[in-house]
Amino acid sequence: MLAHLHQLHLPAILLNVVRLSLWLLILCAIFLPLERLFSLHRQKIIRRSLPSDIVCFFITGLVPQLLLAVPLSLAAYVAYHFVPWRVHAAIATWPLWLRALAAFVVGDLGFYWGHRWMHEIPFLWRFHALHHDPEHVYFLISARAHPIDSAFIRLCGLVPIYVLGLGAPQSVRGTLIAMLVMLAVPVWGFFIHANVRWRLGPLEWLIATPGFHHWHHTRSEYRDRNFASMLPCMDRIFGTYHLPKEWPSAYGVDTALPDSLVGQLLYPLRDPPEPQVLPQPANVSPG
Repeated sequence: MLAHLHQLHLPAILLNVVRLSLWLLILCAIFLPLERLFSLHRQKIIRRSLPSDIVCFFITGLVPQLLLAVPLSLAAYVAYHFVPWRVHAAIATWPLWLRALAAFVVGDLGFYWGHRWMHEIPFLWRFHALHHDPEHVYFLISARAHPIDSAFIRLCGLVPIYVLGLGAPQSVRGTLIAMLVMLAVPVWGFFIHANVRWRLGPLEWLIATPGFHHWHHTRSEYRDRNFASMLPCMDRIFGTYHLPKEWPSAYGVDTALPDSLVGQLLYPLRDPPEPQVLPQPANVSPG
């Protein structure tokens, strides 16, 4: 039986690996020239963390979807059996574009709170610290995350979409809407982590940008700001918005994590060590 299941899943896993490999090549073709031509901070293309960053890219592309299968099925069950049918019936009459827009806003609200909880709850922060550990931010840092961290934040974004009937795994349209939301957020995530000095003027009020998200990766109190994935209005509403004209100059966390990727993945499950508090840097760059 196990051998049979292994044969069934192996082609799907290999197909996902191929898909992720192509996606990685596309990202490199886009962002390597951009980060070279419009770099905010001077960085080497071949850096010591590059192998582990690439491994994280494949881990976050493969593992979270496996972890999400059961909880999302439960969310769909709850939506079907406990949410008044009139709610879903009314939403079902909306045109596809309106349902997609509503799912985008509701999903980003869920992502905001999932992300914020990863910072505010000490146990969850131990998983999320892997994402904040790098002292240099560039596009691949978007995927440098613990799989449980990625799964939890995605779950917080998808559950309200399923519960409200804006998307559902049992319908083609519902699956398409949820898929579009889950595709848009990671794609934009690579951009807002990119090492580019672009400022988008008035658009920064409407959508997350590198200037907005870089402050979230600082080794300072501003790390607990700018949680939104795509809509800065979420941070404005909940009082966590921070976007000065300057750029941050120092990134990372104030607690030392293990050097190896395996050690960092196991770090949340070990007894917490005594925190090693590092001195706070002058955290502003003129950009």
